Amino acid sequence: DFYISSMIQFNCDGSLSTTKKWTVKNCTSTSCSFEIVLNEKVMTTYSELYIPSRTLDYGVYQLTLTVTMVDSPNLKSLSSAYVRITATGITANLVQLGTSMITRGDQQDLLLDPGTFSVDPDENTFDATKWKYTYYCRIYDLYNFPNIQGILLS
Repeated sequence: DFYISSMIQFNCDGSLSTTKKWTVKNCTSTSCSFEIVLNEKVMTTYSELYIPSRTLDYGVYQLTLTVTMVDSPNLKSLSSAYVRITATGITANLVQLGTSMITRGDQQDLLLDPGTFSVDPDENTFDATKWKYTYYCRIYDLYNFPNIQGILLS
């Protein structure tokens, strides 16, 4: 989710009644010309704009607020901001409630099941088949975890 708010100031003597309208355009490397039709639950007629997660695909967007004077429709002003929607990282959970909650005694099994307990915030479900799992073990304080190109796996 994200939220953008505007501050509208007037420098005029007439009526201060206005209409507000947000538009969202998808941007390419050269222009922002394709207007996105938003879900009807996204309110675009207030000075604030709230976009729920998964409303927009990954990419760059131009958010434009147009403010028009009701008594003088030719008097309008607009301002734009740009946002980039990126993928969220996977939250890997090897066990239910996370690895900080593991307590096991001697000779007790521990089932690691990241496919069941991991979370992909960008999707409704986590697809475990898209991932390859590799486990490393060590004896605490005797060995370091392996590293790849100097980056410690921990």
